[in-house]
Amino acid sequence: MRSAKDFFQPMALGAPEPLREIPFKPSRMIHFFDPSNAKMATKIPDIAKNCDVLLGNLEDAIQADNKIAAREGLVKIGNETDFGSCQLWTRVNSLDSPWFLDDVMTLTEGLGNKLDVIMIPKVEGAWDIHYVDRLLAQLEARYGLEKPLMIHAILETALGVANVEEICAASPRMQGLSLGPADLAASRRMKTTRVGGGHPGYVVRTDPDPENPDASRPTAQQDLWHYTMARMVDACNANGILPYYGPFGDIKDTVACEDQFRNAFLMGCVGTWSLHPVQIDIAKKVFSPPVDEVLWAKRVIDEMGDGTGAVMIDGKMQDDATVKQCRVMVELARMLCENDDELREAYGF
Repeated sequence: MRSAKDFFQPMALGAPEPLREIPFKPSRMIHFFDPSNAKMATKIPDIAKNCDVLLGNLEDAIQADNKIAAREGLVKIGNETDFGSCQLWTRVNSLDSPWFLDDVMTLTEGLGNKLDVIMIPKVEGAWDIHYVDRLLAQLEARYGLEKPLMIHAILETALGVANVEEICAASPRMQGLSLGPADLAASRRMKTTRVGGGHPGYVVRTDPDPENPDASRPTAQQDLWHYTMARMVDACNANGILPYYGPFGDIKDTVACEDQFRNAFLMGCVGTWSLHPVQIDIAKKVFSPPVDEVLWAKRVIDEMGDGTGAVMIDGKMQDDATVKQCRVMVELARMLCENDDELREAYGF
């Protein structure tokens, strides 16, 4: 284990100083696109105006024959596009693939400081992060990058979940984690073929009525991902990095998508993936705090004064714990409305 005093030292001579605090920028949706798709590339400048994060995908969903085209396409798109306040991320191929090394080398040289975050699939332990950490430092030094590239890990194997705390603490580059439900389901031998979301067979059922044993017994569908998301959120926040929900594969089921996103938001996730333009607006809506709750939180903070003691507001007790909850809501709202006049007016800032 590295000494704590050396943790924030560059991993290579000439690499930029590691970040001591991960920037918390709006990232309500991480919108995936295929950089090898020429038609999609023409839409990127317009999509960027409505997105917090655009991610050029090089891994799953990109056929093997298109891997190099996607990599080169991302460099071209990244250099030709004005992203404004939208961040540019990429998901590279897995560490055991024949494409990973060329992905990272090409993007570091070709995009340099325009690239914000590199998403690493199937991270299983701190050892994976240590390898990427050193490699990125060497490439930063070689190509003269001025800021450190950040790492975002996808939690999609049973071993990764078992090691989630160590993964989050592995490097100052760690920006956050995303839940990868499809690969995680396969790794766990879960009996579902869905990409995220619930399952109609995963239910709890009410007890039978003793006086009418043949009566219908209502059921409630449960969340397959609740345990993993809760553990991921705790591990991320314990280490000062950001948790995200991953993909929701049923594009047509916008109602269930919104429900799943809201569950993640309420549990502490700061954003989610969007796989189709229709999911961008759902994520923007869900991961922006509700206006009525922001206004209520502002009122509690105002009436609590220095934040100590307790007050009664509309028959509800508020104390130092609730004012901390309110500050989370208000600080998020304040950040999101910096570049959004409509939200600023609605929140009253």
